[in-house]
Amino acid sequence: MAYLKPPWFTAKIFNKAAMAFGIGGQRDVDVTKRGSKQPQQIPVVVPSVEGVRYSGVDAGESEWVRNVRADPNVKLGDRRLRCHRGAVEQRAPIIAVYRPLAGKVVEGYWKQLPNDADHPVFALTPAR
Repeated sequence: MAYLKPPWFTAKIFNKAAMAFGIGGQRDVDVTKRGSKQPQQIPVVVPSVEGVRYSGVDAGESEWVRNVRADPNVKLGDRRLRCHRGAVEQRAPIIAVYRPLAGKVVEGYWKQLPNDADHPVFALTPAR
């Protein structure tokens, strides 16, 4: 799967502002890093489709995606959730809801990675 490294401004400024102020409807998700087992906090957009919440990824196979695949237990706000990728076979309806919520900032990613299969999507369910 492809990956587009975010521009410096996005990684160093915009994402931090998005986490601090909820820009673009973004929420903070905490994942565990694969190697160090340290927490990693990233901003995500969480669309809801047919009553199921999802986490979409606009830049492809990022480090946090790899971290979630290694440990699918995440924390979104004060809720502990589990990410499921196998349950997400039809990305198109989820991405159709995700893109307007994420805003214009993600459109460049879709121009460079136009195939929906290049954008991981995880279903979020309560952790047990």
